[in-house]
Amino acid sequence: MTSTAARELTDPLAQRSLEVLQAGQAPSGALIASPAFDVYRYAWLRDGAFCAHALDVAGANDAARRWHDWVLTSIEAHRQLIASATEIAHAGQAPPAAMPPARYTLDGRLETPDEEDPWPNFQLDGYGMWLWALEQHLAGDTLPPSYEPAVELVAAYLSAAWPLRCFNCWEELDGGIHASTLASAYAGLCAAARLLGDERWSAAAESVRAFLLTHLVRDGRFRRGPDDERLDGSLLWLGVPFGVVPPDHPALRATVDAVRRDLTGPDGGVYRYRGDTYYGGGEWLLLTSSLGWHDATVGNGEGFERAQAWVRAQALPNGDLPEQVTRHAQEPAMVEPWQRRWGTIATPLLWSHAMYLIAEAAR
Repeated sequence: MTSTAARELTDPLAQRSLEVLQAGQAPSGALIASPAFDVYRYAWLRDGAFCAHALDVAGANDAARRWHDWVLTSIEAHRQLIASATEIAHAGQAPPAAMPPARYTLDGRLETPDEEDPWPNFQLDGYGMWLWALEQHLAGDTLPPSYEPAVELVAAYLSAAWPLRCFNCWEELDGGIHASTLASAYAGLCAAARLLGDERWSAAAESVRAFLLTHLVRDGRFRRGPDDERLDGSLLWLGVPFGVVPPDHPALRATVDAVRRDLTGPDGGVYRYRGDTYYGGGEWLLLTSSLGWHDATVGNGEGFERAQAWVRAQALPNGDLPEQVTRHAQEPAMVEPWQRRWGTIATPLLWSHAMYLIAEAAR
């Protein structure tokens, strides 16, 4: 892939964001979620996909390539696990305890399970996001032959497993079927179809899309799950970037309007969902930039500037961006218990920096 012009790097926070992403890349190519937050000292496929895309739009294509190479190596190292999970899903059986993980160690291994505080690791979305980010990275170039087996493996896994109950992008199970997870699977299967020239994955993607439009739209907008009426900030991704529907689709317009109206805090940050209590349920920077990304795409310059200005205002003096801010937490009494359990809010969070960079590039 050829380097991309980096006009967004004239902005000091964009420059700092690129530095944070580059500093957070391990020698293996993995991208750590947060270097200063022990629970996040792993490499998620989900976070990494957005971080790699941010590296691409900032012109750091070699760093993005090293992340994709790390994913390829990690997936091939666990090929049997993924193939076995695919067979089980095809048989319509409940997933076993050992499923392909949402996160790997920085050297691509499976983490050692914590029996006292186990991580909800069965999450499909990161695998779809990897395929989406890989196609974006190649930018029309031919898929390298060395990647073909892994892309085929992951596409088969997504095609078989998307109907299974799994944890969502917030590491929560709830009903087990989540719009943002399905949107990620859809985008990944579409990418695989184009990269491999295989219509099987296009057909699988259309099945996912049909399910979304049939079961996750009610009262004119998307909802979090078939039996979960809640609005969720991650629903923004159904338009930009995953393209389940175009940004002007009536259900997506109604969803974005609802996010702007019902999930935006007093000073402009976007909440994950109402009732969130994680670190008090504050406003999330990556979702605020997601709204800015959408607004930039549809030509809403005022909305874009408002979202990005809010994110800039949350930066620490050194330019680091946290995961969320709790100034207007939904449950202020829940901030301190989480601090006792895990420490202060993850800062810097690479995903926050990535979304800021991506939105800036979309202006």
